[in-house]
Amino acid sequence: MRVAIAKTYKLFIGGKFPRTESGRYLIARSNRGRHLANFCHASKKDFRDAVVAARRAFPQWQAYSASLRSQIVYRIGEMLEGRAAAFAEELALSTGCSEKEAREEVHLTVDRLVHYAGWADKFGQIFSSVNPVASPHFNFSFPEPTGVVVAIAPDKPSLLAAATMVAANIISGNTTILITSDRYPLPVLSFAEVLATSDVPGGVVNILSGQRSELAPHVATHMDVNAISDGSGDESITATLQAGAASNMKRFSSWNLLERDWFGAKAENPYRILDTVETKTAWHPMGV
Repeated sequence: MRVAIAKTYKLFIGGKFPRTESGRYLIARSNRGRHLANFCHASKKDFRDAVVAARRAFPQWQAYSASLRSQIVYRIGEMLEGRAAAFAEELALSTGCSEKEAREEVHLTVDRLVHYAGWADKFGQIFSSVNPVASPHFNFSFPEPTGVVVAIAPDKPSLLAAATMVAANIISGNTTILITSDRYPLPVLSFAEVLATSDVPGGVVNILSGQRSELAPHVATHMDVNAISDGSGDESITATLQAGAASNMKRFSSWNLLERDWFGAKAENPYRILDTVETKTAWHPMGV
């Protein structure tokens, strides 16, 4: 009898799938305690490598037109749609939800990616302004990406929440590092395979698995991280991130949503895009 190859879930850094440099791994189990797979236990060095990859990718991604970023995020949704059945099976096996619930989450994840793809070339117009000034100048305010953003995913909904945070962060031109759920990392680690086969340049999205509580202090104190999106739902992790964010004036935003909120309008709020952008103001003299 043939023995199936057991999948080892790796990290996703710079468009590649390295194993953790520490050699450590964790075991993913089903709700019934079944050993599903091994996955990498990311270290401080892995996080630093992810920051380097994200920083390297930032100038190119920022320079892309909003329309092109929109098309790329839409393409991620297309690729996920093509693997919907496999993701639904993995979600049900990993998180213990029903097959129907798993299918609904995958389909809503696709819709959520399309939703944010649609905002990519619109939010700049809506959130920009022409400001009245008491001098002969035009004064414009407009949103620009802040740089490297670290997103901390909640446990549930595993796939939907992670994809929502990634999309909301990258459509403005940011690059991101997603730290997966401790309990249900497998669907998100498989999502990296979708990213790798879409049009997203390497380093724009990086995915690390492991212990969020171990990685949080490194996230909080790293001087080349510009913003943090915290969806962990863990008060101790939130306190660690907030305490360290002052070290280089990182922007901190909390996705403090209940599990059911991720399925509705609160997670689709376009103001979430503003969590990880900076408002820049330009002055231009009026013509004579």
